Amino acid sequence: MHLYDPRRDGEAIRLSECRVAREAVEPPRSNCFSIYWIAAGAGEFWADAARHAFAGPALLFFKPYQYLRVAADAAMDAAVIQFHANFLCVETFHAESGCAGELFNDVYSAPVVQLGRGVGREVAGVVKRMQWEFVARPLAFEEMLLAQLKALLIVATRQKVQHGGGCGVDGRGARHPALEPLRKLIDEHFSRLHSPAEYARLLHMTPKALGRVVREQLGKSLTELIRERILTHAKWQLLHTLKPVKEVAREVGFSDELYFSRLFKKATGYSPTFFREFETEIRGGSNLSMLSRPAPIRAGKGLADNSGK
Repeated sequence: MHLYDPRRDGEAIRLSECRVAREAVEPPRSNCFSIYWIAAGAGEFWADAARHAFAGPALLFFKPYQYLRVAADAAMDAAVIQFHANFLCVETFHAESGCAGELFNDVYSAPVVQLGRGVGREVAGVVKRMQWEFVARPLAFEEMLLAQLKALLIVATRQKVQHGGGCGVDGRGARHPALEPLRKLIDEHFSRLHSPAEYARLLHMTPKALGRVVREQLGKSLTELIRERILTHAKWQLLHTLKPVKEVAREVGFSDELYFSRLFKKATGYSPTFFREFETEIRGGSNLSMLSRPAPIRAGKGLADNSGK
């Protein structure tokens, strides 16, 4: 686990390259948002338990503390941009442009944006400029990096919205008609309905049929989808409120705080208490000034240290 920590001279944004080959690589988990730029080539990646395909030019988006594996059909280099909320608060940026929900927090679509050649060249130029700024560090380079990062996120969001939210395992398949009502049901009932069979019943489908749709379209099981929605809400409450962990657990339908904590640690690598205390400390408490509300997830087709684990 590589945790950004400004108290140890960690940088809130960093650019690097990752060599990807047939044998899957597992980058260390990070508390930063991560963007992988794939200029060319094809392969697949796993974001937590979800499996997706990609074909360059493409951008892959990953949340903080997320488990990741990437494999390619042939060896290639991916440019990697990682930034913490201290550099760009995507929750705030979401309110401005919708990027947090579309790119990082939308559990109902694949976290990959396929790009056409023209947009691919545009993105390649932005990434190259960011890499130069990060290495050369001229006057006001951080301000330039921030401006370029915002531009990159907006371009990616426009592409994802234009092409129907990137549904399908490879981001190109047609969206199954059951997904939108399923999304609405999960958003409404995730705090009390945790069983795939309950959602299948509400949609008048068999659990097997609904599970197949979710697997084919989103690359994950229905159980994983429900759990991801639960954890998205729990992370938001832990980061932006002072509610006790026990209360957050009850809010998402778990009467057993220890069971919730084990689930949370399995998903993030850390306990809910460490997650809250560490992130709040390195953010200087600025996250607690935000209003308590559900995590920003797209509403429709529009717009370190290992202690305390």
